[in-house]
Amino acid sequence: RPGLALCAGCGGRIQDPFLLRVSPDLEWHVACLKCAECGQPLDETCTCFLRDGKAYCKRDYSRLFGIKCAQCRAAFSSSDLVMRARDHVYHLECFRCAACGRQLLPGDQFCLRERDLLCRADHGPPPDGAAARGPR
Repeated sequence: RPGLALCAGCGGRIQDPFLLRVSPDLEWHVACLKCAECGQPLDETCTCFLRDGKAYCKRDYSRLFGIKCAQCRAAFSSSDLVMRARDHVYHLECFRCAACGRQLLPGDQFCLRERDLLCRADHGPPPDGAAARGPR
């Protein structure tokens, strides 16, 4: 319905023959749909992500809002295998004992003390069964 919609980018009336609808209630002029962070044009060739009424390219959305590794703080790719400890998520290569640096593998017992992972050898026997195990 060109002419009736208001652009979510510039606020102006959309009278163009084409408009981009990103969600049921947000429409843009083709020229106005750009990443709110880097300004990259977002069209049918580029994946678009919305947050709080703003559009983002995939790279910036992941960088700003994606889950990050608790150790290296880098974002995860869709192909990454991860390890979890309570609310923390780690790359496999980052899932290491903070004291000795040994990589913790699926099935290894470990303890999470504040933000530090500790292998069983560096933490000792877990108090009252508080050790966690392997990936989820």
